[in-house]
Amino acid sequence: MKQKLLSALVAAAVLGTMALPAGAQNIAIVNGKAIPKERAEALKQQVERSGRPVTPELEGQIKEEVIAREVFMQEAQKRGLEASADYKAQMELARQTILIRELFADYQKNNPVTDAEIQAEYDKFVAANAGKEYKASHILVEKEDEAKAIIAQLKKGGKFEDIAKKQSKDPGSGARGGDLDWANPSSYVPEFTEALVKLDKGKTTQTPVKSQFGWHVIRLDDVREAQLPKLDEVKPQVAQQLQQQKLMKFQEDLRAKAKVE
Repeated sequence: MKQKLLSALVAAAVLGTMALPAGAQNIAIVNGKAIPKERAEALKQQVERSGRPVTPELEGQIKEEVIAREVFMQEAQKRGLEASADYKAQMELARQTILIRELFADYQKNNPVTDAEIQAEYDKFVAANAGKEYKASHILVEKEDEAKAIIAQLKKGGKFEDIAKKQSKDPGSGARGGDLDWANPSSYVPEFTEALVKLDKGKTTQTPVKSQFGWHVIRLDDVREAQLPKLDEVKPQVAQQLQQQKLMKFQEDLRAKAKVE
């Protein structure tokens, strides 16, 4: 049935529908009971917020959904289900969910992220990531002897990329011939970083490098100044991150101040 298509989208709206004025225009009358037009409008708004366009066909489905729900509601009430403990428990949980959602929305409305806060967060990001970026490749194996044998092969003219594809146990970089792409050296484990930054461009480690992952043979392919995004490019993401941090701090503060016995 068509009305089933909307169930997931409009469930929250039905719980949140507020009392409507007596003189509101009715969308239908079911068993003598008027259904206000505003009830359908509330469901329509929920659908629109989900990003789905409300076409004339969908408006018809919304109307049918509202009517079907009224039919089912009347039957549930006739059977006295509103008095059941399960119904009351679920309604209380729904009430809490809606009220908490409104609390968080109110906090965010009254505590917006400022441009100054966004700039400060961006400046911290730049300070932490500025400097040199290294383009490295590596071959990862389980044993030191394997790594030593690979270094010997390379000295005899073996091709780094071919060996990486065949022997590296790092599936991601191995499939790319050992390529780790550009990265801040601090993003690697300390042993890897220490060996990497000592290499000259185009050179490979002459002894195996041990880390928690195994034994590495590392090649430095290139070095450049860090390529960081401009503030305008990441401003929405920074704002969202700060908003989440503020909301989390608000929740933690409320929990910390609460007297729980």
